[in-house]
Amino acid sequence: MKVPGLPAAGSHYADLTLVDGGVFVRVIRSAATGTATSADAYVAAAALPQTLARLTRDVERIELYAPHLDLVVSAFERPPWARALGRDARGLFAEVIWLGQRCRLDWLPPQAGEAGRWSSEQALGVDAFGLFGEISVGGVSQRFRWIAPGRFLMGSPPDEPERIEVEVQHEVTLSRGFWLADTACTQAFWQTVTGSNPSSFKDDPRNPVEQVSWDDVQTFIAELQRRLPGLPVRLPTEAEWEYACRAGTTTPFSFGENITPELVNYDGNYPYAGGEKGLYRQKTVPVASLPANPWGLYEMHGNVYEWCADRYGDYTTEPQVDPQRPQTGDNRVLRGGSWDDFGRLVRSANRSRNEPGLRNHCIGFRLALGPGEEGVSPAEPVTRKGLSAAPTTQRSRTAEPSSTAQEKRSTWDRLTSLFKRRM
Repeated sequence: MKVPGLPAAGSHYADLTLVDGGVFVRVIRSAATGTATSADAYVAAAALPQTLARLTRDVERIELYAPHLDLVVSAFERPPWARALGRDARGLFAEVIWLGQRCRLDWLPPQAGEAGRWSSEQALGVDAFGLFGEISVGGVSQRFRWIAPGRFLMGSPPDEPERIEVEVQHEVTLSRGFWLADTACTQAFWQTVTGSNPSSFKDDPRNPVEQVSWDDVQTFIAELQRRLPGLPVRLPTEAEWEYACRAGTTTPFSFGENITPELVNYDGNYPYAGGEKGLYRQKTVPVASLPANPWGLYEMHGNVYEWCADRYGDYTTEPQVDPQRPQTGDNRVLRGGSWDDFGRLVRSANRSRNEPGLRNHCIGFRLALGPGEEGVSPAEPVTRKGLSAAPTTQRSRTAEPSSTAQEKRSTWDRLTSLFKRRM
């Protein structure tokens, strides 16, 4: 059978196999790659799946020519949030676990002038930041972002300006993914669940609820679970909170080396590390009114302190896996800083604590759901000069997190079954 056409400028074609009956497969490699390797020799039809499984990521698409059908298969990377990919009569779909149930998102191919997108019949969606889900009570919703398992450096390096001694830097692995609310709990959501609003700043129902103690939050969670039975809702651990706040960065803030009041609600009269003075709002602002971090989480720095699940305890210098803080102690962890704090106190690594019964107009909280899917540690170690692990590879300031055994399977492993059925 004659090889159809000549290679386009800058591309490399590698003839993979010729199957009896007239099916011809052509592999098109990216321009940056050299010519075909010895692995791309002609093979028998029975060896086709194994040969395709050896194809590398430089393959851009595969073209099949048959007597009555031409088929073009493009590489499709499994999204990091997808538990599995599949194809049926409805087309390509991804499977995720949401609130303990397997849920499906269907891939809608690109239309003229529009990009392809994922669609779901459940309260799930995908945007530029990744996968999200929503819960709703009394018409008020809370969005949660999927945070994949990974590894990062918790605490601050010795040369970080204005750090404090309790921020001992150490390596932490989170072996399970989890869902984290993309905003602090609003007054509207709190009032819908509890029937009251204890906050000081009530000018907007989208403001974060404050004047709530750690104990109050536990009562709120119990009532939310009563309304939504089986909901695995909780506060995040301190390690989960910092991992999500950093969003793959190792700088003092998820926004970089410094901040301004246009990025964070804090006391702009006291900037960080020689920065310029700026606005001091003297109150909270509505959630999601300031820019999100690289993982789509709003106001992780400033606005209100956020309660964490843990009791406060000293860090260790040893690497930790799913760290559990002391089981005894009087104080609970607070993170993030507030609208009334100096710039240094809203850093990613800054730690605070207080008694679980304390209420204050600077303190709120953010919900988590989980535990989620298990993961494994990244293959490459995290270095103190490098970046923290991150659950996606689409962020310029992030590094790749751990991959499960399923994630290590190439896209081509799945394509082989498609070819096998076609032939």
